[in-house]
Amino acid sequence: MPSVFSQIVEGKLPAYRVAETEEYLAFLDINPLTRGHTLAIPKREVDYIIDLEEETYIGLWLFAREVAKAIHAAIPCERVAFAVVGLEVPHAHIHLVPIRSMADLNFQNPRIPLTPEEFQATAAAIQAKLRELHPQKFGA
Repeated sequence: MPSVFSQIVEGKLPAYRVAETEEYLAFLDINPLTRGHTLAIPKREVDYIIDLEEETYIGLWLFAREVAKAIHAAIPCERVAFAVVGLEVPHAHIHLVPIRSMADLNFQNPRIPLTPEEFQATAAAIQAKLRELHPQKFGA
């Protein structure tokens, strides 16, 4: 059975998408640690990140870096933390979490509730910064 993330890629499940290329997708985590918590994934389903083909692995990190720069520009934070845990969903993914302190990256923390309007506004803000920073790739 396809993972939840593969179903998002296929459009069978909704998501607040912030960036997309032919090979990669970034969308807001529906249960975020902080506002702007985003997941970057390869569109092709592979369970464990270290099992990705080298080109896909490198491409995913480069894609995540571009998205993280946009998150950092759009969301008030000290840094955007990168985390690979891989236990929640059997589909390789990188968490991009805007943080102000190390405590913000604790996956045991309660998740913050956001309204659909807050998710939409957050996604729009990241998308706008992504277009500004990378117009050749993510321009309108």
